Amino acid sequence: MLAWIHIDFWNYNFLSPQWLWLLLLLPLYFLGLILRSRKEKGDFKTSLDIQQLERLDGILPQVFHWGTHVLFLLGVASFIIALAQPLGAPKNQEDEFSEGIDIILAMDISGSMMQTDFLPNRLEAAKAVAKDFIDGRKNDRIGLVAYEGEAYTACPATRNHSFLKKCIDKLQSGYLINGTAIGTGLGTAVTRLRSDSLESKVIILLTDGASNRGELSPLEAAELAKQKDITVYTIGVGGDQNVGGFFSSQLFSSDIDEKTLEKIADITGGKYFRAKDKNSLIEIYDKIEQMETRKLIDNYIQQEPPTLPLPFILSGLICITLAWVIRKLFFEAIG
Repeated sequence: MLAWIHIDFWNYNFLSPQWLWLLLLLPLYFLGLILRSRKEKGDFKTSLDIQQLERLDGILPQVFHWGTHVLFLLGVASFIIALAQPLGAPKNQEDEFSEGIDIILAMDISGSMMQTDFLPNRLEAAKAVAKDFIDGRKNDRIGLVAYEGEAYTACPATRNHSFLKKCIDKLQSGYLINGTAIGTGLGTAVTRLRSDSLESKVIILLTDGASNRGELSPLEAAELAKQKDITVYTIGVGGDQNVGGFFSSQLFSSDIDEKTLEKIADITGGKYFRAKDKNSLIEIYDKIEQMETRKLIDNYIQQEPPTLPLPFILSGLICITLAWVIRKLFFEAIG
């Protein structure tokens, strides 16, 4: 009976619910037993001697008699439910989301990120928007990779977001050799998503230029990400625009290799975005957040829980065996 007690019947769905119609026959069977007992008169034939019967209250033999029938019907009901292939109760969606995802922010900190078409400059704007993004992903492990002509891990994937934001604040251009090594930056980010990473893994790669350094090409790094089932979202920042008055103006260069960034996203199942100002960068991070949340919802819906007939089969066996044992010990037949 213990196995039966632990079955929370109302939390199950059924793969073959048509079998459950057989449950309607069980009350009819029990009703037939009641009508039969009223028509037929007789005594219980029991294996107990008279002294043992005298010790029993007069109603107990009736309880044992009908109890065996109830146990038998419960056992049959359990087998019918097992035939209906009960599906395990799915996780609560909030519990599913509480596992979060692993995200690595791969941020270009090359000299061109100091241009001021984003106020106060591209790098500071990117840092501010990244921190806002982090605040909205409380259940995610997020890490940080910074790159110029080479790359380094500024912070491994962590849920200690306060520490991560301090690492972002410390980012400055000029720490590494000059240049833009997109492949190296992406490859470093891929290695930061370890084998124990959560099932959903994401890299957000931000740059304002084209790759001109590094032994690993951007597309080779994208293939590595694909092999590890990592989705890469790429963001190109900067806009070609003249800023200034009639007598003076400043041209902000934008040498973004958009074709390569689009290919990186395509290879890994991500998407490429172009940010021409801070507001559009904020919108891009919002879109990425919505896309990843949507992905979690879709995965949650597509996950079909396994069939779990075993608890019902065990319950059926326990009930029927117990009914048989009681009848064997107390009754030989019904007269």
